[in-house]
Amino acid sequence: MTKILAITNQKGGVGKTTTSVNLAASLAVSGKRVLLVDLDPQANATMGSGTNKQTVKTTVYHVLLGDAAIQATRVTSTQGKYDLIPANRDLAGAEVEMVDFSQRETRLKSALEAIEHDYDYILIDCPPALNLLTLNGLCAAHAVMIPMQCEYYALEGLSDLVNTIKRVRTNFNPVLRIEGLLRTMFDPRSILAQQVSEQLQKHFGDKVYRTVIPRNVRLAEAPGFGLPVLYHDEQSKGAQAYLELAREILNA
Repeated sequence: MTKILAITNQKGGVGKTTTSVNLAASLAVSGKRVLLVDLDPQANATMGSGTNKQTVKTTVYHVLLGDAAIQATRVTSTQGKYDLIPANRDLAGAEVEMVDFSQRETRLKSALEAIEHDYDYILIDCPPALNLLTLNGLCAAHAVMIPMQCEYYALEGLSDLVNTIKRVRTNFNPVLRIEGLLRTMFDPRSILAQQVSEQLQKHFGDKVYRTVIPRNVRLAEAPGFGLPVLYHDEQSKGAQAYLELAREILNA
């Protein structure tokens, strides 16, 4: 059965897109059929997968508006060994254009139904906002992964996101659940990071992934080459962490 995972956090700069790209590549190298959906107008997941957002002819924007079939929109990331539904800046206008659409919250869900059986995992990289695009991602998903830094403000925003997920489950998607919280950009030398990590484990228990993603130069470099870190430097701590996360998910 296909597992659809929304990767989301309304706070920017927490490693959400880094996680989407590198988890997709790590699951693919583990032999799984993977689709990555870039639902962020910044299109960083598209560029990080080695696809030029300036030259793609159809994107998730056209899918959401009903102007293109999702089958004709997907491309293969030769760098990551997974399939991709790309995005570009056009997506920023989708919210306004979808306002008067019926069932506007479930446009992505309906589109994915045509191809979901082609994949073992579908990862949705949501924008850093609790908006209609993110709502589409949450309505389409079976579960949510929340990447977060271990800092004070991350805890503040987490409660808002958890409440949003509860509302989506009540009103739109009764199967939606929190798959797990992923600690990213973790610096073990930081006392604050250790304290926040302990609070997360105390309050969320086994919902916190055992795998921790460290701060790593190779992780930061890889998008500049249009590569998942696995194909930039497989031996780096960042690459090994995402391979470990993939194993944790596969063995859950």
